[in-house]
Amino acid sequence: MSRQPGLFETAAVPPPKRRASGAGEVRSATNSPLLGAPDLPVDIRLGTSSWFFPGWRGLVYDGVHPQVTLSRKGLAAYGEIPLLRTVSLDRTFYAPISAVDYARYAGQVPEHFSFVVKAPALVCDAVMRDEEGRGKVPNSHFLDAAIATREFVLPCLEGLKAKVGPLVFQISPLPRSLVEDASLLIERLEAFFAALPREVGGRTPIYALELRNPELLTPRLMRMLARAEVRYCIGLHDRMPEVERQETALRVLDGEEAGPLVVRWNLHRGFLYQAARQRYEPFDKLVDEDGETRRTLARMAATAHKARRKVWITANNKAEGSAPLSLLKLAQEIAKLIA
Repeated sequence: MSRQPGLFETAAVPPPKRRASGAGEVRSATNSPLLGAPDLPVDIRLGTSSWFFPGWRGLVYDGVHPQVTLSRKGLAAYGEIPLLRTVSLDRTFYAPISAVDYARYAGQVPEHFSFVVKAPALVCDAVMRDEEGRGKVPNSHFLDAAIATREFVLPCLEGLKAKVGPLVFQISPLPRSLVEDASLLIERLEAFFAALPREVGGRTPIYALELRNPELLTPRLMRMLARAEVRYCIGLHDRMPEVERQETALRVLDGEEAGPLVVRWNLHRGFLYQAARQRYEPFDKLVDEDGETRRTLARMAATAHKARRKVWITANNKAEGSAPLSLLKLAQEIAKLIA
C-alpha cells in the first residue's frame, strides 16, 4: 500500500494507473485539457462539487453517460484525473449516509485523494423546509451535537478513514429572529462545536463553518472559531460578501497560527443560483470568467502552501460555467505563484 503524503511534502502526485475496462464501465477522458494541468504540491487539493455531470464528456469522462450512471460509477474515473484530488460530497447535506457508503466512496479514489464532506441539513438548518425550500416550522435538531456526532461525524470518519478532509457545517439561511440575537447564536455554535468529537480513531477531524448570513461574519464569530479550533470555510455565494471581505475576516481567525484553507467557490459574482444553472448548462465550457476571484483564490492558496498549510478548494459549475475548467485555470494561476 502506498504511503499517505505527509503534511509538509511538496512532491507532485503521481499519475494514477488506468483501470481495465469492463461492461458498463465509466472511463476517464483520454484527451482532456485537464491532463495538461500543472503538477501542484500534494497538499493543494482542487476538486468539484459532486462529479456526476454528463456535460463533462471529454473533460472528465469518455463517452456519453446519464447522470445516474455517473453518480454510481463515475467517481473512480474522476479520481484518475491528476488535477482532481478532492470532491465535495454534497449529497450528505440532504440526508445522512452510512459508514458503508462512505467506505464505498473511499474505495474508488487514489490514496492521495481527500473528500470535503457537507454535514446534513438535519443539524445545519434552523427550519424544516418544503420541497421548494421554504421554511415551515423550527427544526428541533438544529445544532444538536449528539445527532451530528452519531449521524455524521462518526460514520464519516469510520468510512473515509485517511481520505477524510474538512467536515463543513454549512448553516442554511437563518430566520431573522436568530440573526437578531447574534451573540446568543454564536454561543450556541461554540457549545455545538465544543461537544463534537476531537479525535476519532486516532484522527483529529477538521471542522469548518460556512455561512449564508453575511451579518454573522464578524470579529466576534472569528474569535469564537479560533477558540473552538474550527476553520471558517470561505463560501462564495450570492448571499455572502465577495471573497476579499471573507479573506479579511479569515485573518482575524488565523492570527499568528493559521490553519488549513477551505474554500467552496459556489457561484459567480452577482448571480442567483438558478439563473446561473440555466445559463451554464450543460457545464462544458467557461461562460462568464471571473478572473478577479480566481486570482484571489490562487494567491490565498499559494500563501497557505508557502506557510505549510493544507488547502482544499472546490468549485461549482455555477462559478464560471464549468467547474473542471475553472480548476484548470486556477491551477495554472497557483503554479505561477509557487514556482
